[in-house]
Amino acid sequence: MAETIQIGILLYPNVTQLDATGPAQVLSRVPGAKMHMIWKTLDPVPTDAGFSIVPTTTFADCPRLDVICVPGGGGQTVLMTDEETLDFLRKQAATARYVTSVCTGSLVLGAAGLLKGYKSACHWAWRDMLPAFGAIPVAERVVRDRNRISGGGVTAGIDFGLTVAAELAGEEVAKSIQLVLEYDPQPPFDSGSPEKAGPERVKRIRERLSGLLQARQKANDDAAAKLA
Repeated sequence: MAETIQIGILLYPNVTQLDATGPAQVLSRVPGAKMHMIWKTLDPVPTDAGFSIVPTTTFADCPRLDVICVPGGGGQTVLMTDEETLDFLRKQAATARYVTSVCTGSLVLGAAGLLKGYKSACHWAWRDMLPAFGAIPVAERVVRDRNRISGGGVTAGIDFGLTVAAELAGEEVAKSIQLVLEYDPQPPFDSGSPEKAGPERVKRIRERLSGLLQARQKANDDAAAKLA
């Protein structure tokens, strides 16, 4: 009988669902894994994809986790100064085997004071906000620094999930999960990073994201000032 491994993924309004469900799909197949989708209440949580996810537990009832994961999403800006959420993350991180994130979830870990002196990934558009929390940004799909494991933007969450699976259960288990999920990426376009997309496309995307950039920058500044 496999040892129970308590794995928790934070939910919140306007979370990017694939940041949460990609790792959940992978990690749920780790032998002994007990998955927890966590929020303040058990009410359905709206995602940025137009559908909701129902939490399985609350902050108050969540067991001590072996793995805590914070996904990204537009709603992340609100969490940056949400003391209830930040306190929950600090409490879980104090005893967790792995403290992890996907996409801009790393900024939330930073706001909780959990990335100071650690290397971390983040979505390419927001990676330069990490140093405000003493974190060291790294432009890779998955970054490991001691017991901190972080994934880059959105789809990197699957790579991240397989990396964590290998840490928890070994490389052979992770490879078997990859095969069962038929995770064999062959994208129709080669435009998945700023370097591959080219400066003009990157410029257009940044212009499209300008509103979110301003909101996220303000949230980042406020959180960094509060942490200091």
